[in-house]
Amino acid sequence: MRDDAFRAYFERHHASLSRLAFLMTGEASIADDLAADALTEVWRHWDRVRAADDPAAYGHGILMNLARQWVRRRGRERLLTSGLSGLTFGSSGRTRNDHDVPAVLDVRSALRRLPHRRRACVVLRYAFDLSEQEVATTLGISVGAVKSATSRGARQLAGLLGGPVTRIDGWKAAR
Repeated sequence: MRDDAFRAYFERHHASLSRLAFLMTGEASIADDLAADALTEVWRHWDRVRAADDPAAYGHGILMNLARQWVRRRGRERLLTSGLSGLTFGSSGRTRNDHDVPAVLDVRSALRRLPHRRRACVVLRYAFDLSEQEVATTLGISVGAVKSATSRGARQLAGLLGGPVTRIDGWKAAR
């Protein structure tokens, strides 16, 4: 019975966790690994997950923590191997001024430049269509913090993209 319940959870949420990992890290090669790691943690804590008010939010919260750890670890690795002058945000080698880069790549690059909490709030609100309350539950923060981080993140994202962003389209199909 436990196995069947977890299998159903896995089938229902694996793709969503992988997409969330991709949007948080910007790395397709890492997304599935982080989703698998999150699902491993869900399995380890299955009784708590099943008892949670929102089991999907519990899994998203685990994934967000793993993504934050991955981003920090990668930043430290870059700092150690490249020095401060070589630290960049993005692995494509392209600048934001390259006109041949599709808008989706610009959004990905800009997302990587947002602080983790802002990126998390923007991604969960706009790419996953979660309510402010659902984002707050997922991240373990207040609704007010979600509103503030989402607002600041959207404003910062608009600045990085060179204009006002009224709606962020194409994220669900971006991967």
